[in-house]
This record gives sequence, C-alpha cells and structure tokens, in this order.
Amino acid sequence: MTESVYKVIELVGTSTESWEKAATAAVEKASKSVRNLRIAEVIQLDMQIEEGKMLAFRAKVKVSFKFED
Repeated sequence: MTESVYKVIELVGTSTESWEKAATAAVEKASKSVRNLRIAEVIQLDMQIEEGKMLAFRAKVKVSFKFED
C-alpha cells in the first residue's frame, strides 16, 4: 500500500439562503484553485447579524486535499 499525505485547510463560506449553500460555496470556490480535494467537514455554523436581522449563514469547513507525487 502506498502512503499518502494530505493538507487540511479551513474555509468559511457564506450564503443568504442556508448553511448547506454556505458550505457548498466554500468547497466549490476551493475546487477552482486546489486540486485533489478529498474530504470536507463542516466544523462550525453561525449567522451574521446586523441590527437584529440575519444577513448571512456562515459555515466553517475543513477541507483536505492530497499532495501530488
């Protein structure tokens, strides 16, 4: 079996519609500049609030990608 090495980065995605769309936005944006994405783990959910009104859903996501040989 071949050993592999992965890097883990944290991203924050935002959406005015849902936490799911916020997490998806983070992964989709990362996939445009990072190759070999493997796993995305949502680690925190929160909302941006201004003057008592919700502005955006936010999802903090850990994303891992495999280093190339």
